[in-house]
Amino acid sequence: MALLKDSERLITGEDLFHSPDLGPCELVDGRIVPLSPTGRVHGRSEAWLTARLLTYVESHDKGEVLTGEIGIYVRRNPDTVRAADIAFISHGRLARCKAEGYLDVAPEIVVEVLSPNDRRGDLAEKIQDYFSAGVDRVWVLDSKQRCISVYRALSNLRELRPGDVLGDEELLPGFRMAVADLFGS
Repeated sequence: MALLKDSERLITGEDLFHSPDLGPCELVDGRIVPLSPTGRVHGRSEAWLTARLLTYVESHDKGEVLTGEIGIYVRRNPDTVRAADIAFISHGRLARCKAEGYLDVAPEIVVEVLSPNDRRGDLAEKIQDYFSAGVDRVWVLDSKQRCISVYRALSNLRELRPGDVLGDEELLPGFRMAVADLFGS
């Protein structure tokens, strides 16, 4: 095995968690992958969905809604920590998590809000990572196309557009949100 130069040294999720000066990033197979800041449209869509999910989850005592590029372990040795825009995790799964650090138990739902610089190949890899970690659903909001893709698996997706309603009776019974509300006017 070849020795890695110090600049190529693989780091762990714990190293990343204790390195706040790195700025927004993910860890993929032990290597830092920088993330770009988001724009206004991304932030608006993320805020609207977070507000609606949070209201539902709190009023039904379902668990927690997490935002802010929440770190989720998807692989170990070398570590991969993906940064989700929004995540829903039930009380049952939360009880199995460590108290500090990134989520080491997969949330039920992960939401990714596309940015103009997101590449489809990278997105497919990220979605697959989430499913391999045990995430049940991945919702991908695309403000440019004004749609939300609801994945149950990488090959099992349903696209919703303005006029449709977002919901998941299995994981969030009674949660309903007009897709048009995610994209403003």
